[in-house]
Amino acid sequence: MARKPNYGFEKRQKEIEKQKKKEEKAAKKEQRKAEAAAGEGEILQGDEDLEGSDDDGDEE
Repeated sequence: MARKPNYGFEKRQKEIEKQKKKEEKAAKKEQRKAEAAAGEGEILQGDEDLEGSDDDGDEE
């Protein structure tokens, strides 16, 4: 007699794969968000340096 397929096991494996993919996607999104925030911080710091370099010593 042939074995009966275990559909519950297959379903659980699919659910685990979906959850894993969802977590990886969320991690990538967080990484992109952190990189964007770090990039904006560099731009802001660069803008501050440019503002300071415009000062030619005249205090009027």
